[in-house]
Amino acid sequence: MTERDSTADPTPDTTPARIVVGVDGSVSSKQALRWAARLAAADGSRIEAVTAWDYPPSFNAPVDVDWRPDLDADTILTETLDEVFGDHRPEGLEPVVAHGQARTVLIEASRGASLLVVGSRGHGGFAGLLLGSVSSACSEHAHCPVLVLHDRD
Repeated sequence: MTERDSTADPTPDTTPARIVVGVDGSVSSKQALRWAARLAAADGSRIEAVTAWDYPPSFNAPVDVDWRPDLDADTILTETLDEVFGDHRPEGLEPVVAHGQARTVLIEASRGASLLVVGSRGHGGFAGLLLGSVSSACSEHAHCPVLVLHDRD
C-alpha cells in the first residue's frame, strides 16, 4: 500500500503538454512541424516552434554592421510556418527565436517538454549519415523523447 501526502494539492495539472520543434526552413524541419501538428491535435499539446541563431565565426571578411541575424532567423521561422500552415496555424503554436547554437537551444528548450521533434538533413562531414550533428546531439542529450525526421518520404 502506498502512503499519500495529505498536504499535496489534489487538483491535477491542466497545463497542456508542450512539443518543441526545431525549425530551420529545411524540408525536414517542415516535416517536423507537420508531425508535431498531428501529434498536438491528437493529445491537445501546444507547439513551441524554435529557430536558433548565432553569430558566424569570423572569416576576416567585412560584415555589414547593420546585419541582424535575429531578424533573419525570425523571417525564416515566419516563412516556414506560413508555408506549412498558411492561415491555419495550430492553436497554441508559439514561435520562438533564440540566440545560441541550434543544438544548445533545442536541448535547453526540451526541458519540461513531452517531445522534441527535429529534422535531420545529414549535412555533417560525411554524406549519407543518418543523423546530422544537431539531431544527433538532441537525440543524445535532450530532456525528453526525441523524434527525428528525414527529408525523404
